[in-house]
Parts: sequence; C-alpha cells; structure tokens
Amino acid sequence: MKYSLVIFDWDGTLMDSVARIVSSMQAAAQDCTLAIPTAEAVRDIIGLSLHKAFPILFGALSERDEEALLAAYRRHYLELNNTPSPLFAGAADMIKSLHQDGYQLAVATGKQRVGLDRVLADTRLGDYFHALRGADQALSKPNPLMLEQILAELKLSPADAVMVGDSSYDLAMAEAIGMDRIGVTYGVHDSSRLCQHTPRALIDDIRHLRNWL
Repeated sequence: MKYSLVIFDWDGTLMDSVARIVSSMQAAAQDCTLAIPTAEAVRDIIGLSLHKAFPILFGALSERDEEALLAAYRRHYLELNNTPSPLFAGAADMIKSLHQDGYQLAVATGKQRVGLDRVLADTRLGDYFHALRGADQALSKPNPLMLEQILAELKLSPADAVMVGDSSYDLAMAEAIGMDRIGVTYGVHDSSRLCQHTPRALIDDIRHLRNWL
C-alpha cells in the first residue's frame, strides 16, 4: 500500500447531506430575519466551520446574533428538516473494505464533533475510523491543523496519508502540508475548482476509490 491512512471529509464526500445543509441554513436565516442566501452561496461554504461560514454568508454579526443563528441552524438541521441525508451509494461498503484491507481511516470535517459522533452512530461506521476531528477541535479548513492533529495522533507523516474530499477547502488543507489528495466531483465544488489544488485523481463515484488506491 502506498498510503497507511485515508482521511475523509464527511458532508458531500461520504454523506449526501448538501441539500439538507442548504435548506437548513436558509430556514435559519429566515428565522433570524437575515437575508436568505442562495443555494449556490451555501453550497460554496460547506466544509468550513460555521463560525467561518457565517460572515461569508451574512456579513459581520454580533456575538448574540451569531449564537442565535447557530441555534436556529442546529434546530432545523437536527430536528425540523426532513430532507434525507443518506450515505452515498457504496460508501459504507467501501469504508468497511478499506478497513479490512488494513488501511487506517480518519475523518476531518467541518461538522462539530458532536455532530460527527451522531452521524457515525447513526450509520454504524464509528468503529471503522482510527481518528476523528471536527471543526470545534481545530482551526477551520483550509487551515491544515486538523490534519496535523490526526497525523500526530497516529504517529504518521503527510507522505503516509491521502485526503479525500469534495471541496477546494479539503484539498487546499492537504496541499498546505504536502499531503496527497483526491477530489470527488459529485459534491459542492466542481472539477475546475478541485483541480486548482493539483489532486492526484478526481473520481465521480466513491466506490471507485478502493480501486484507485
């Protein structure tokens, strides 16, 4: 194996949750009497931490307004929004197969850790991952801190790992520390955005990853 470790983004890479994120953000904005962002604008910030995404979507907010928006978003995403957010076809089997092949697996996500833990429990995939980092455990992508933390935890170097993600933030994060990266083209950023960060490959179906590795 060329790599010991495969690090995944979550939303838009393993889970088809983009539509739910978009509609939840728009509903939260409406609740807080803010200008409702376009679907394209919300898609473009997926992968960033919410604290970094909010100023991009809404401009400067007071701490109180930001807390209210965060609470409204969480309420819609977790409780009120019934937009399905399944794993992409074949994603679960692919994770299990890579684990069986002897790869170490990790997640580096713009979700907060509590949200990541929830979806890992719901999908029953938690036991297959060796390291996890949410947005509240490091600086937001594209800062590479969460990748550096994962590598330190597993005692590996950037050359031992590959990052798999659907956004330019994922690939820029890996590029910053010289880690190989693979873009998936079915998520939030198109191939032209992904190619700005010189991925080793672009794949249009997560099931193709195992063969590429």
